[in-house]
Amino acid sequence: MDTLLGQMRQLRIPAMAAALEQQWQTPNAYNELAFEERLSLLVEQEHMSRDNNRIKRLRKTANLRLQAKPEALRYPAARGLRKEQMQPLLEGRHLLYQQNILITGPTGSGKTFLACALGEQACRQNYRVQYHRLSHLLETLKLGHVDGSYLKVLGKLQKVDLLLLDDWGLEGFKGKQITDLLDVIEDRYERRSTVIISQLPVSQWYDLMDNPTVADALLDRLVHNAHRLELQGESQRKKSLEEAEEIK
Repeated sequence: MDTLLGQMRQLRIPAMAAALEQQWQTPNAYNELAFEERLSLLVEQEHMSRDNNRIKRLRKTANLRLQAKPEALRYPAARGLRKEQMQPLLEGRHLLYQQNILITGPTGSGKTFLACALGEQACRQNYRVQYHRLSHLLETLKLGHVDGSYLKVLGKLQKVDLLLLDDWGLEGFKGKQITDLLDVIEDRYERRSTVIISQLPVSQWYDLMDNPTVADALLDRLVHNAHRLELQGESQRKKSLEEAEEIK
């Protein structure tokens, strides 16, 4: 048995080996199963293990800001988030049809949590996800012009199935920033899904940009066929703090 288990691990099927060892150590639990049924259990265990490991790798590369779970989402009427609106997104329809999502709302309304929950769900569905604060990404793109890595950075972003850009519009876009953003969005347009998270309503985005021509092109690609999630209500962070104080 030790030789067989060692060979299975050399073949890189460790979960299957562990399941076989369990069957061997507790034979009474499996005596009534046919050979095919026992073999099926081994294969199922290996398949499940590989799926779990793949999701762990996707989560690590996603670098989500919050550990948000889609099942933790709540839909009070005052928040402006409807379950029937979210259901297609949790099923991955936007990823299937390469549609964008625009999440807007006041500070503390749960925009980033919602975006990260969508990112977590995409990881579970075996999609490649990346989260970026927009200011950091713009700095990376700026550096890329200097060290020659610009096209390489764009190429990596193009391959991401779901790109989350947070803190959109905290500052206006100037000079090269807006054309860099257009390059990112153009490469992904109708090929990949992008999530924009912003405190400002979409109607104010145009005024953030100092190049009207590029602004038109950029916003057209972002807004076209996009799902809009407009959160409302009081700050969720403030509410949580107040509830914590009441418990004390």
